[in-house]
Amino acid sequence: MGRSSKRTAGTSELKQKNKIRVVKVIMLVLGIVFAVGAIFISVYAYQNMTYDKKPLQKTYNAGYEEKQVVLEDGTILNYAEGPGNGPPLLLIHGQTMKWEDYSRVLPDLAKHYHVFAIDCHGHGKSSHDASKYSAVEIGQDFAWFIENVIGEASVVSGLSSGGILAAWLAAYSPENVLGLVLEDPPFFSVEPEEMANTFVWLDGFEVVHGFKNQSVEEDYVVYYFENSYIWGLFGNLNSHLAKSARNYREKNPGKPLKLWYVPYKWIHGTLYLDEFDLEFSESFYTGAWFEGFSQEETLAKIEVPTVYIKAETAYGKDGVLYAANSDEDAERVNRLIKGSEMITIKSGHDIHFEKPKEFVRIMVDFLKKIE
Repeated sequence: MGRSSKRTAGTSELKQKNKIRVVKVIMLVLGIVFAVGAIFISVYAYQNMTYDKKPLQKTYNAGYEEKQVVLEDGTILNYAEGPGNGPPLLLIHGQTMKWEDYSRVLPDLAKHYHVFAIDCHGHGKSSHDASKYSAVEIGQDFAWFIENVIGEASVVSGLSSGGILAAWLAAYSPENVLGLVLEDPPFFSVEPEEMANTFVWLDGFEVVHGFKNQSVEEDYVVYYFENSYIWGLFGNLNSHLAKSARNYREKNPGKPLKLWYVPYKWIHGTLYLDEFDLEFSESFYTGAWFEGFSQEETLAKIEVPTVYIKAETAYGKDGVLYAANSDEDAERVNRLIKGSEMITIKSGHDIHFEKPKEFVRIMVDFLKKIE
């Protein structure tokens, strides 16, 4: 009995020690998992809060300088100019953006081009003058810019509405354009009668118009999240984001919205809104932006070498066109431009931002077309 008791006590003690070891191992594993998780969250949050800083610093390190020029009528055009390492290239950003949106591609483009990235009227540090908010007015000023600032015919590339402006230059100022790169321009889905069931109408122009016709909310960024079409598809997420946006803006007056827990690509479109004139958006809502402008006629007049980059077409479950163009309209664009080459990329609308390496490769390959 004595030996049996000792054996039993020894076995019990061993089991207790094993349990303690197991608990220690579990605690160690949990500690490691917690530490790795904390590091991951910290890196993730840091990336979301600073994603735009490093590319812009690389841009300046590559030799870019921000400059301004004043037109004869007093209009200011703000732009960044890179070093002269090739033919001139004029980059025209999309709506709500500014020249800094190209910062992910500017350093590499500077190895092959003499780059001029410009702020459109109503954007960034260029003049905010509603009388200039039409394709024809802006196109004429950009033609002046090529003639008087760049000083020679240039390759012109534009994103979205910037692509429409680039097309206008190629059609109506061909002596100033060496070649044309259209980055997902929304031809045939951007005038009021064409946009009823498109993402840009529901999540953009209609929201801006609503903001301009109310007096309760003063901050458009907050209003956007409260009334966003896309965020409204996720239950109460839009109201939670609006609350976060309001708190951030109150604590960081004058600073663009960044939320550490939201992937930066999802809210990149709000980054430059404080330097965007909402009247520019309203000109699309009313159709004034297209006064004196024919989409079909413009495309048919283009004769310079052209590459048309299209983001992959996507529709929401409710049938809303999320892309800039349907496949049918994209084929129509490509067909109207003589000798155009269409390249489809799996990307969101802001291709040079989301797929910088692919965009640079296309721009470098384009040099062969203008030799």
